[in-house]
Amino acid sequence: VQLVESGGGLVQTGGSLRLSCAASIRPFSTYTMAWFRQAVGKEREFVAAVRYSNENMTNYSNLVKGRFTISRDNARNTVDLQMNSLKLDDTAIYYCAADEYGLGSVLTQMYEVWGQGTQVTVSS
Repeated sequence: VQLVESGGGLVQTGGSLRLSCAASIRPFSTYTMAWFRQAVGKEREFVAAVRYSNENMTNYSNLVKGRFTISRDNARNTVDLQMNSLKLDDTAIYYCAADEYGLGSVLTQMYEVWGQGTQVTVSS
């Protein structure tokens, strides 16, 4: 298993959750890491990405910009997603993905490695 997500759960609207992805891909530092999500009946969509070359180079979906923060720790081979001010529409399975030497694409087909996902449910 190369990517394992954790941290999902049930939270009320306005609350926060922190997702984590532990990677066994090597070398981790050559992979751009991203989070995607898929709600029931919808296609998988891009959430956020952090570049392999610079941990400060990030990009976000307009739907989460200002509420979510992606970060990576190359020493621990992890990538996290801090989610604040959660909304009902954030309910989905969240997937961690990796793209070697990637440019932070929003397209699922650009990512070679995927985790199995973690469920995030936001309730009112």
